[in-house]
Amino acid sequence: MDIIQFYRDHNIQFQTEGHKHCRPGWVNTECPHCFGNPGLHLGVPLAGTHAVCWRCGSHSIPSTIAKLLKIPIGQAFAIQKQYGGRTEPLHTRPINKKRFKFPSYAEPLLPSHRKYLEKRKYNPDEIEEKWKVQSLGPVSMLDGIHYKHRILVPIYWQNEIVSFQTRDVTDKSKLKYLACPQVRELIPHKQILYGNQEKWKRTGICVEGITDVWRFGDPAFAVFGIEFTPRQLRKIKEYFDEVFVIFDDEPQAIKKAKELVGELRFRGVRATHVPIAGDPGSMEQAEADYLLKSLGF
Repeated sequence: MDIIQFYRDHNIQFQTEGHKHCRPGWVNTECPHCFGNPGLHLGVPLAGTHAVCWRCGSHSIPSTIAKLLKIPIGQAFAIQKQYGGRTEPLHTRPINKKRFKFPSYAEPLLPSHRKYLEKRKYNPDEIEEKWKVQSLGPVSMLDGIHYKHRILVPIYWQNEIVSFQTRDVTDKSKLKYLACPQVRELIPHKQILYGNQEKWKRTGICVEGITDVWRFGDPAFAVFGIEFTPRQLRKIKEYFDEVFVIFDDEPQAIKKAKELVGELRFRGVRATHVPIAGDPGSMEQAEADYLLKSLGF
């Protein structure tokens, strides 16, 4: 995007030279992600593809716009497009990476897959439309891995499909979830978050898995299990000022939820563990809606 024109139009002070933090080909301003000591710590290349702060690290352009203008992330995406921007570049693919693709024979939701969703108290039409899920029937493979009888869930990051996850609908497989082979992921899914990114605001709900996100809807994001990575922590800090952590009620999940709260608080994010009975994905929708309302959503 045209980062200089954006700064000019919104009266944001910047420099391209003459300051100790300026580098040729970069535009520097005060970092909105870590206001503190004075200085033009945040640099954006002239192409406007991403942002890097000398103190707090890398950031996406939409999250930076949202912070600078104090607006929701969805509006920031729209502003980015107004200035000729595109989503942040995907990670450079190592030579041994394979082309990204879905398992074979993906198709619209089949009756058995729709029945599974209904049994889990989801509306199949709504899930198919909003989350772009598909079915994998009795024959489906990728790289020698059998993905049969599964729901296929695309994983988006900044409007691009970068990976996928699948969920067994028979409840007979030893592996409920099967992810995209790592050699085909455009971005490893444990480096990002799952959810409706354009609808996120500065307060969110962190859950374990994709079906938990479906239950809570737009405010929610998942870290793909109870384990979380340093890159996911950075993404959470980048997109959220306040987070409610809602994991399952199993002892290990509760322990990890509390660890996550501690890590986020250490990074300056207001975080709270919200204990529940069972798991979010098994809630009645009315119960989930009531909980959302009680948390201020």
